[in-house]
Amino acid sequence: MFESKLRPPSLRPGIVKKTALINRLRRTPSARTVTLTAPAGYGKTTLLAQWAAAETRPVAWISLDARDNDPIVFLTHVFAAVDRIDPLDPRPITSLRASTKSTWAAAARRCLRAIASCGRPYLLVLDGADAVRSHETHQLLSALVDQIPPASSVAVAARVLPKLRLAALRAHGDLEEIGVVDLAFTGREAQLLVQAANPDLTAAETAELVETCDGWPAALYLASLSFRDAPPTSGASTGFAGDDRYLADYLRAEYLSRLHPRELRFLRRTSILAGLSEPLCNAVLQQEGSGAELEKIARANLFLVPLPRGRGWFRFHRLFRDLLLRELAQEEPDLIPTLHRRAADWYEAHGELEPALEHADAAADLARVAAIISALAFPLSNRGRTATLEQWLERFDMANVERYPDLAAHGSRIHALRGRAAEAERWLEAAERGVKSRDAAALRPKLAVVSAALCRRGARQMLLEANAGLSRLRRGNGWYPTALLVRGFAAMLLNADEKADSALRDAALEAAALGSSEMRMIATGERSLIARRRGDDREADELSAEASAIARLSDLEDYPTFAIALAASAHTSLRHGRWAEARELLATADIRKRWLTEALPWLAVEVRLELTRSYLTLRDFDAARALTVEVDAILELRPDLGVLVERARELRANIGALSVIEENARLGLTPAELRLVPLLGTHLSFREIAEQLNVSRNTVKTQAISIYRKLGVSGRSDAIAAATRLDPTRMGA
Repeated sequence: MFESKLRPPSLRPGIVKKTALINRLRRTPSARTVTLTAPAGYGKTTLLAQWAAAETRPVAWISLDARDNDPIVFLTHVFAAVDRIDPLDPRPITSLRASTKSTWAAAARRCLRAIASCGRPYLLVLDGADAVRSHETHQLLSALVDQIPPASSVAVAARVLPKLRLAALRAHGDLEEIGVVDLAFTGREAQLLVQAANPDLTAAETAELVETCDGWPAALYLASLSFRDAPPTSGASTGFAGDDRYLADYLRAEYLSRLHPRELRFLRRTSILAGLSEPLCNAVLQQEGSGAELEKIARANLFLVPLPRGRGWFRFHRLFRDLLLRELAQEEPDLIPTLHRRAADWYEAHGELEPALEHADAAADLARVAAIISALAFPLSNRGRTATLEQWLERFDMANVERYPDLAAHGSRIHALRGRAAEAERWLEAAERGVKSRDAAALRPKLAVVSAALCRRGARQMLLEANAGLSRLRRGNGWYPTALLVRGFAAMLLNADEKADSALRDAALEAAALGSSEMRMIATGERSLIARRRGDDREADELSAEASAIARLSDLEDYPTFAIALAASAHTSLRHGRWAEARELLATADIRKRWLTEALPWLAVEVRLELTRSYLTLRDFDAARALTVEVDAILELRPDLGVLVERARELRANIGALSVIEENARLGLTPAELRLVPLLGTHLSFREIAEQLNVSRNTVKTQAISIYRKLGVSGRSDAIAAATRLDPTRMGA
């Protein structure tokens, strides 16, 4: 008999207490059986010790080990633990110790009945039950669980539970099951643990660490040791991984050292996968039987986490996977590219292009990466994920991008939509160079559409290139809605709003059919502006609402092109007198339109002109003038934008005229007084002024006195100074 086996372990000072979980266990005394199942390092023993310290019932504790595989030893320990709570009849245990191979079973049953006869309710803790593997002891353990007295409970903790008859207990509500999710540390618990070791960590760093460790207490504790030993400026909080020396030693000792070489090889080679399933593992390993291996790993609680994508899908714990990847790099480095290529093959064959891309990239297969990005370009940008595409494009530089002209065409389009004119032109030029050495039939219409969108040679050339692209693109091609959109805007530039509206309607319909949300939003927003120009306010309102809804539902609200939907909606808000709402829309549009540049000049100028109109309605002349300055800068780079040039000129004139009216209203001057103000800034006499204005000298004098009063001056010399300070262009001079 080992006394230490029958006592709960001492709790270290400062240990993090799982108060909520302990209270939950104490509030459910009706649960006759409690199971705690989790991998090593999840604090099963610590939780049981905390529960035992807080429990009002007496506690019988047994720390099981390999010696308890002997059923007589096992029952002796259980009998001794319960006997300390309420003395039992010693005859059954004496009989058991004296039993032979043929009589021990009957003696064991008598011992179980004696244990079940304990008169006081108690908590029996069986910690480390997975150390017990003999069939005989498993039977005794199961019988012990079945026969626990009323108001008493038995808690069984193990990495992998022995086979117990739990179904009936579960059905009757007599079972409380504690697993990894319950034992994992919350953010607050992790913060208490980690910052006790390293108080310099910020809350953000601690949160990052909790996510990395998935709340695994042992990993968090080992991380705290790493932080304690690391230099103060090492940035350990962002570098903790499965190859950390403390964690790696722990995982090897607790897990890898216990595995058969075949099992370890399976784990190493499948660690390249973010998600694991039987068909995928079979394909990557080129062998059958992966399903059985995954089931075995899951049963052994080897850090295999179910994935929400469906039954039979798992992932490794992040830190466990880190270590396995390191082991793979050390043991079989030459195999890694092959494994990734097989994974890319499987994902691509099943239509899952994003994971296929990641594996192709890991295999350094640049041509395949380019092809997959090209296939993903429209679907991702349509779902508000252009930023992801931009990150992938960074894998390529101008030295090699022309080898992949299809990708270069998409790159040019994406750079243009994000306002990077120089980049858009460079990628288009690279695509054009690449086409010369390849089959151009499929690529030239795409390049024509991109070139038309850049509008480098004016509105008519834009229309010609858009039509050239459309003539060789089929409906259903991802580029088709973009080609229709560009043709519609080219028609608008050429002052053919009816043709523009027709092309944009077709673009919106084709875009909707293909899920091309951004093109649909732009087309619908422009159709709203066209409807507003022809006086159909009702249709304009409906189209502006539709454009905004498309953006909202497709996560396009951070896109620069969302500015056209905002501009259309601002007109609607102003028409209905919702001034505050209009200002909010305009403020948002001001942020978005910063990235609408000469890369897409037709869209950049159109949006700014419409925003200018809204600001004029609100009498915000400073904002309106600032926008016309931006328009002029774009027109200087792209001067041949057709009707937009004339509309910009008209708006500038309107700003001047409305400013005069506004200034007049501010000063309270009459039209006659307004006409006299600039003449007061000359040295003409009242008589000479009267002759020039064809009025009497007396009239001029009366008007001058009124002006002095309104300008807050006392005589002509002061009035001349005040008049000089006024902007004569704004005062009608």
